[in-house]
Amino acid sequence: MDMILPLSMFLAVGLVLLSGYPVAFCLGGVALLFAVGGLATGVVSVNDLTFLPGRLFGIISNTTLIAVPLFVFMGVMLEKSRVAEKLLASMGLLFGRLPGGLGFSIILVGALLAASTGIVGATVVTMGLLTLPTMLRRGYQPSLATGLICATGTLGQIIPPSIALVLLGDVLSTAYQEAQLRQGAWALETVSVGDLFVGALIPGLVLVVLYLIYMAAVSLLRPEQVPALERDDGDGNGRAGPMAALSGLIPPLLLILAVLGSILAGLATPTEAAGVGAFGTLILAAANRHLNFTILRETVHGTARLTSMVFMIMIGASLFTMVFRAFGGEEAVQHLFDALPGGVLGATVMVMLIIFLLGFILDFIEITFVVVPIVGPILLGMGLDPIWLGVMIALNLQTSFLTPPFGIALFYLRGVAPPEVRTTHIYRGVVPFVFIQIIMLGILALFPQLATWLPHLLYG
Repeated sequence: MDMILPLSMFLAVGLVLLSGYPVAFCLGGVALLFAVGGLATGVVSVNDLTFLPGRLFGIISNTTLIAVPLFVFMGVMLEKSRVAEKLLASMGLLFGRLPGGLGFSIILVGALLAASTGIVGATVVTMGLLTLPTMLRRGYQPSLATGLICATGTLGQIIPPSIALVLLGDVLSTAYQEAQLRQGAWALETVSVGDLFVGALIPGLVLVVLYLIYMAAVSLLRPEQVPALERDDGDGNGRAGPMAALSGLIPPLLLILAVLGSILAGLATPTEAAGVGAFGTLILAAANRHLNFTILRETVHGTARLTSMVFMIMIGASLFTMVFRAFGGEEAVQHLFDALPGGVLGATVMVMLIIFLLGFILDFIEITFVVVPIVGPILLGMGLDPIWLGVMIALNLQTSFLTPPFGIALFYLRGVAPPEVRTTHIYRGVVPFVFIQIIMLGILALFPQLATWLPHLLYG
């Protein structure tokens, strides 16, 4: 009986989501309906729901979350400033004449764009518009080309600075403190967004290397599927050389140095670094002569829309988790984890599997604010390292952008792909990269030092 009502809440949300109604209002609406039903039947008391105003005020007044609109602004302005376009052209000059060269270029550009800002939609759309027609024209297999663009576009979810890491870091910080309080510890240790940024850096780079290895294997085993560019393709003038490529590489590298360098050096918090990055993208846009009132208005409007969506989902998810806990859902989850074979290992595998499966139907924001607040304190109370757990969840959430039928990166690319590219091409193309991400999860599980070594080195 203890699991029936909490489980019913999740089933009800799943059914309401199928209607196409906005996720934030689905979460909040289902929670309110269950809360009213619980009050009417005496299962829930009014005192269980009095914490909501404080929670909402805490979300709005959280200074860490100021980084969200700033990083969104960075991503939108970077797209408008044509920095990504020049970066793709530069990488094409360096690698385009090799078999699979365009593929290598896209992976490296995706990594650099991810380290500059972290907006999946902007990266996928930009690379889809600029490179997909060329790849298809030169004979690249459609499924490989589309899968490559989708997968590299999602690198911004794991390579800092990342909005996903900002949101996840805020949720895990609260969960970590809650886990310590339950164990009777009053001298609380903390985990910050900066810790997750530093912890995700090496795993993110390892994932890029795995993508490059896969691309190299395809180039060696099936070179006919990844032909080299001809001299009259790509940049249009046949120029190639370090100096020609350097002009497109310097601006994003300077932005990476300003944002990530200031965080790693301890000169700025992620929120402060986001402000530096937002100002830096304005300078880049002005230098490229793509800064005017129209572009600025579109950027601010896009930032406001995406930020509003994020915060509305946070509010709806906060209400959902509060009602879920009022029904005794967290205790039920704790009992379930205790009953699993394998102890902490079994519980961790179960959570990772649930997150992976939810990624087929939910976005990373909903999973972050609905699932992580429930399971986070339990897993951290079992002794898991919060930085390692955060990076593992972030890697797992990255797959939600690629797993059909609701992988958002697939929709972004479908919207800009040529008519000859079918949806089945995109779905087939992302399968190898989903497996690569699962392999990366296994590597990080076997070698947790990949996530914990650098934060402990820098911050002790």
